[in-house]
Amino acid sequence: MEKKHSARPPKQRQRSPRNGGSSARPEHAPRRESAAQAQQPGRAQGQAPRGKYAAANRRPAAAPAARRPVPTPRPAAPAPSKSYEVTEPAELLTFLLQAVKSEGRNAIKSMLSRGQIAVNGTTQKVYNFMLQPGQTVTVSKERIVETPPLIGLTILYEDADVIVVIKEAGLLSIASEQESELTAYRQLTAHVRASNPSGRIFVVHRLDRDTSGVMMFAKSEQVQQQLQTTWQESVTERTYIALVEGKVRKQEDTISSYLKESKTLKMYSVSNPTDAQHAITHYKVLQQNSAFSLLEVSLETGRKNQIRVHMEDIGHPIVGDKKYGSRSKALNRLGLHARVLAFVHPTTGKLVRFESDIPRSFLQPFKEGYTPK
Repeated sequence: MEKKHSARPPKQRQRSPRNGGSSARPEHAPRRESAAQAQQPGRAQGQAPRGKYAAANRRPAAAPAARRPVPTPRPAAPAPSKSYEVTEPAELLTFLLQAVKSEGRNAIKSMLSRGQIAVNGTTQKVYNFMLQPGQTVTVSKERIVETPPLIGLTILYEDADVIVVIKEAGLLSIASEQESELTAYRQLTAHVRASNPSGRIFVVHRLDRDTSGVMMFAKSEQVQQQLQTTWQESVTERTYIALVEGKVRKQEDTISSYLKESKTLKMYSVSNPTDAQHAITHYKVLQQNSAFSLLEVSLETGRKNQIRVHMEDIGHPIVGDKKYGSRSKALNRLGLHARVLAFVHPTTGKLVRFESDIPRSFLQPFKEGYTPK
């Protein structure tokens, strides 16, 4: 009798993989942990084993995604600007209308209000500001960074080589090593560094603290040396105004002597030229009365305290100059003012001349009703 076979296929025994054979477990099925692994406390399923072999069993961490480099912002380009030199007195708006012909009246007024106009480096917003010859007007496309205010100083002229100023009485030209107060030198250094951080100022000559008037600084050591080396040839005019005591007898005269310095740093005249410096001073009377004389003084040589010594020599000391014989207190300052400085420009070779007004206080003693002090 023939046996009937069931339609159900025989159960096949699952075979373990050998020699690289594939397992019957699907790839997506989770791998079972051994009993020893399951009994390890504090480790969640799928967590890497701890211990000295943990590093060996740990998969290397994926490298962090590379960050894109942050572009370094480029410094803003300097605002385009143009400078114009003033050659004759004029109101600022009138000057700009003639100089900047591409802009209309309203456009220029807007530039003034936005601080885009500067006179000698100082922002100027007043449309009828009076300009003087020698000043420089700068027109910028953007707002101008205003330079620090100057105390006791007024800039008459400035270019790439020199800067000419009017110094008021009481301000030092430059401080000594022991002095730390505000000086013309320090203020002008800050002034040039406002537009050029590496800018410098170099002393060409000095005015005494109590002497006011026109003086010049160089903007490079080369220009300084050139001016000092050729001073007698380069400087064609140095004129002072001196208010002296008494009525000077000669209306015009020349004083010549040799100057030496004492141990107390006071200059004095001697007849013997040995170890002394020759000094020549010319003067003429501008105004006078019984108590005072106003003199125009020209220097042929530039010695220390030259005018002060020579005025004492002729018996008419400068008002307020106690060091050289004055007893008058008519001004409450030294009656000496550097009015004119003319020199050959070290770069252009052109003759330039700068003049300042006579201080009003110097004219006061010649007004009616004035009582001498």
